[in-house]
Amino acid sequence: MISAPTSLGLRPPSAGRVPGCYKAPEALRKAGMFELFQEDGASDWGTVAPREYSEEVAPGRIRNQEQIISFSKSLSTKIHAAVTAGDVPLVIGGDCSVLIAAGLALKRAGRYGLIHLDGHTDFRHPGNSDKVASLAGEDLAAAVGMHWGSISDIDGLGAYFEPLDATHAGCRDRDEHLKEVRAKLGLVLPASEIRKRGVANASKAMLARMEASAIEGFWLHLDLDILDPNVLPSVDSPDPGGLSTYELTSLLQKLAPKAVGAEVTIYDPDLDPTGEYARLVSVVVHKGLRRLREDA
Repeated sequence: MISAPTSLGLRPPSAGRVPGCYKAPEALRKAGMFELFQEDGASDWGTVAPREYSEEVAPGRIRNQEQIISFSKSLSTKIHAAVTAGDVPLVIGGDCSVLIAAGLALKRAGRYGLIHLDGHTDFRHPGNSDKVASLAGEDLAAAVGMHWGSISDIDGLGAYFEPLDATHAGCRDRDEHLKEVRAKLGLVLPASEIRKRGVANASKAMLARMEASAIEGFWLHLDLDILDPNVLPSVDSPDPGGLSTYELTSLLQKLAPKAVGAEVTIYDPDLDPTGEYARLVSVVVHKGLRRLREDA
C-alpha cells in the first residue's frame, strides 16, 4: 500500500480552498482499511507527498503542472520498484492524476494495459476542449497519449498505455466524450452496459480485451465516483446512474486477481464529516481488491 495524498489534479471547490481528496489516505487509514489489508499480509510502503497546491491556471498548461510532473516521477519510482520486485502496489489516492505515475512506472517496466473504472471517461484533452486545466478530468486522455506532451510524454515515455490496450468502464451514457472514447480505446462499457450485461459478462469482456493485447499485465484504476451518489456522495464529481456497492465489489473481485496493481481515487473526506462513507469505502475496496494479482 502506497499513500498518495494529492489533490493537484482537481479544480478548487471555491476560491482559496484546496479540494479535500488529499485527505483520503489518512481518513481511510483511520477507518480501518489499511488494517484490513495488513491482516491479509499487505505491507505499508509509506507516503509520497506532493508539493503545494495552487489554483492558478496558465494558457497551455494544466493546473499544478510542475507539481504533478514532480509528484508523478516520485510516485512512479515506488510503483516501479514494487512491480519489478514482483510485489503488488495498491496506491491510495488522492485524485485521478495518480494514473500518470502508474503509467510512467509500467511503461518503464514493459508494455501494460489499463482497465479504467470511473464514473466519467476523463477524456478531456486539447483536441476536444478549450477548458483543459485539471488533470483529474483528463487522466485517461493523458495516459493514452492524447494530451499535451508535457503531461502525456514525460521523459519521452508516452503513450504510457496504447489506446487499444486500454478499457474504460463505468461512465454514464450522457458523458460528453463517450463517442470519442469508443472510437479510440479497445473496449468501453458505460455503467448502463455493465448493468445490462451483468457484472460477470462485463468483467469477462474486459479480461478478454486484456488477453487479446500483447501486454505483460494490466493496471486497475478505480475512481469511486463510479458508484451512484445515492450510495457514495462524498466524491469530487457525483453523477447519478452509477453502480451499486454490490456491483462494484463483484466487478473488482473478478478483475483484481489478474491485475498487477491498482489505485483508488476521488473519495473526499471533507464531504464526509461523520466518517460514515470512509467506512463504506474501506469495506468495498478491501473486499474487492484483497485478491490483487493472485492469478496474474
